[in-house]
Amino acid sequence: MTNVDPQELAKFSELAHRWWDTESEFRPLHQINPLRLDWIDRHAPLKGRRVLDIGCGGGILADSMARRGANVLGIDLATKPLKVAQLHALEAGTDNIEYREIAAEALAADVPASFDTVTCMEMLEHVPDPSSIVQACSTLVKPGGWVFFSTINRNAKAFLFAIVGAEHVLQLLPKGTHEYARFIRPSELAQWCRNAGLEMADTRGMEYNPLTKRYGLSGDTSVNYLIACRKPA
Repeated sequence: MTNVDPQELAKFSELAHRWWDTESEFRPLHQINPLRLDWIDRHAPLKGRRVLDIGCGGGILADSMARRGANVLGIDLATKPLKVAQLHALEAGTDNIEYREIAAEALAADVPASFDTVTCMEMLEHVPDPSSIVQACSTLVKPGGWVFFSTINRNAKAFLFAIVGAEHVLQLLPKGTHEYARFIRPSELAQWCRNAGLEMADTRGMEYNPLTKRYGLSGDTSVNYLIACRKPA
């Protein structure tokens, strides 16, 4: 069985043609991308590295990492977003990037310990078994390499901000983008990382200011958060 929810694939495939429209439903991804890109690059400089982006969608993060000088493979199981990502790479002339329709677990079985850095951003909360993805990330990264995750905490504040606020009040995201039961507490993700043999290196929160309409990194992990891990050499 593939670790995928067909309804989640359909949801993002339906909007695939709007992925690179910075004023579309994907506007938040475009706005947070410079923050997460710089955060990744600070921990694990991208230039010249072999990087895997799991759940790459239309390629917003993957493309930006390639433009920082990384040799990037983006994988996803949604066909339409992948085609959008491939087309954008051609149109933008982005070098050093490749996209494949393959599950993280399948790639881990094929090419273990092949990447200097593995990213899995805004994806864990959309799959039936996120711990399986974490294990695949650990298998795919080389000893001494870095793994980066971002997801959403599971608590009342996260429900209020990420679903009620973002989807219904501010309409930053389409209704139904997230399901509260699939949100992941930092303690849960940390345990999965430890179980997979990864060592925690850094945790950051990501906040949205509705007055300035800007995102920023902070120490508050109560809603959106990022985790950086290393695999021992």
